[in-house]
Amino acid sequence: MNKRLLAAALLGWHTANAQTLTTTERRIVASVQQHMPQTEQLLEQVVNINSGTLNVAGVRQVGAVFQKEFDALGFKTEWVAMPASMQRAGHLVARHSGTKGKKLFLIGHLDTVFELDMPFTKFTRLNDSTATGQGVNDMKGGDVVIVAALQALQANGLLKNTSITAYFTGDEERGGQGPESRADFIAKAREAQVALAFETATNLNIVATARRGASTWQLKTFGKAAHSSGIFKPSVGYGAIYEAARILNSFRENLSQEQNLTFNPGLMVGGSEVSYDETRARGEVVGKANIIAPTTTVIGDLRFLTEAQKEAARDKMRAIVAQSLAGTRAEITFTDGLPGMAPTLGNQKLAALADQASRDLGFGPVTTSDPGSRGAGDISYVAQYLDCLDGLGASGKGAHAAGETINMRDFPKLVERAALMIYRLTR
Repeated sequence: MNKRLLAAALLGWHTANAQTLTTTERRIVASVQQHMPQTEQLLEQVVNINSGTLNVAGVRQVGAVFQKEFDALGFKTEWVAMPASMQRAGHLVARHSGTKGKKLFLIGHLDTVFELDMPFTKFTRLNDSTATGQGVNDMKGGDVVIVAALQALQANGLLKNTSITAYFTGDEERGGQGPESRADFIAKAREAQVALAFETATNLNIVATARRGASTWQLKTFGKAAHSSGIFKPSVGYGAIYEAARILNSFRENLSQEQNLTFNPGLMVGGSEVSYDETRARGEVVGKANIIAPTTTVIGDLRFLTEAQKEAARDKMRAIVAQSLAGTRAEITFTDGLPGMAPTLGNQKLAALADQASRDLGFGPVTTSDPGSRGAGDISYVAQYLDCLDGLGASGKGAHAAGETINMRDFPKLVERAALMIYRLTR
């Protein structure tokens, strides 16, 4: 079968399995399909701009591309700048005012994990179903899903009198420090009723009603510097490295079986002289095999589903830290990051909406993902204020790594589903 006949056959199958769609909804789907070449061009354009979080100019350049698209849709756009000291680009906000249906808050982000000092990968088609490029699925693909879905609605006159805010942050991958980083984001979200986030889709048939939060911890241990021959003498003690090892292993033994809770020591330096540069995430150490280490520093993260789970874990970790080996002492400090997005009835109802839209489009049922399978995301900042659903963006593999890919076969379907969900929520 040649490509033209195959395309006709697939279109016929799609139409036969979408009989529950209304006439208007079929027009939405048709608009998505007809505009897909331009949609793919937009994706290629933004992927080919480096926008690592710390590349302020690059993030703003990607924001300018999307700002032009929202302006053409009749949205009122603005750039929310951050203080220069934060070294972050800021955020793009696009707002459409109306009173019809639910008030929606659509979440994306402009930055990627790929900074300027990393090898650059442009948008490249690998085959008819896969493309690669920096941030192609996390989350420039998701940003384009939002824009393309809204374009399909606009093409059919369906944005009139709707209340939709699209908020594309500029530092999701490496958030700026200070409450002002997300103050405007939270304030605008609280004006809405439903938040839909377009982070990477696990696949076409899985969405997220819950996401774990993330925080960090810093452990410091101290011992007596002495000749290594006396390490087990009561008058000398075990030293800082043994104390750090005891604590880390006790964390693993006592907390590692709790569902949705993880804690990872990502950096450890111990020796005679230790320094840790938090800004650069870099440690330096001086030591010798025959000197008992007087100091150790460990940096780690803590991921959790609810605030109660986070606080309970911290209490257990503090208790373990307090049980010092002979001749040592230790201290641990915690820094809040992203809160957790707990599963709620409202979130489940949104998942049911996604499921119905998927079935009506002929794509099959949609289920919800295990919260432990996803990291934290911007939607968690607002999950306590409104109903939320995440994982609605592009699908693919290898996010945050060289060779990140997008599933171009699923991409149009995800745009269709997003457009249908937005339409049904705002009718």
